[in-house]
Amino acid sequence: MDNELKKKKKENDEVETLQKEEKECKKEKHEHKKECKKEKEIEELKKKNEELLNKVLYSQAEFANYKKRREAETANMFKYSNQEIVTELLPIVDNFERAIKLDDTNLNDELSKFLDGFKLIYSHLIELLKKYEVVEIDCLNKKFDANTMQALMTVHVDGIERETVVEVLQKGYMLKDKMIRPALVKVSE
Repeated sequence: MDNELKKKKKENDEVETLQKEEKECKKEKHEHKKECKKEKEIEELKKKNEELLNKVLYSQAEFANYKKRREAETANMFKYSNQEIVTELLPIVDNFERAIKLDDTNLNDELSKFLDGFKLIYSHLIELLKKYEVVEIDCLNKKFDANTMQALMTVHVDGIERETVVEVLQKGYMLKDKMIRPALVKVSE
């Protein structure tokens, strides 16, 4: 009997050991599942973190570009702030030039003095424009340039190269490095 008891006890011990091992195995599987789940969560969090970081970097770059654009726009606004008034002054300059072109050799003294006054006002006006970096476009006897000139007529002139400006009908002007009015010209064909 003792042998039987020992045998049964041994069997019971083996069953208990197997049960214990099975429990441990289940526990390990459960822990492994937990670990896998945690690893998946960590991966998802890493992806989300990377996405958010990319969004932040993109936003920072967008803001930096916006800032640069605004600074450039502001600088241009200040640089060309006089353009509107200069554009309005140019027809006045044109009228002064037309008046000065009058031939005063046959005119009485009063009209000559009047034209001298016009010339004086005109010279002050030109100096004022130069002060604000308004420059006349030099185009007479130059090759036609569509960027700064507008051809109103073409004429055939012997001895002058084709596409050369033969007459300036209305002066063109630049404000700093920007054209504010093209020169109206007559071009040889």
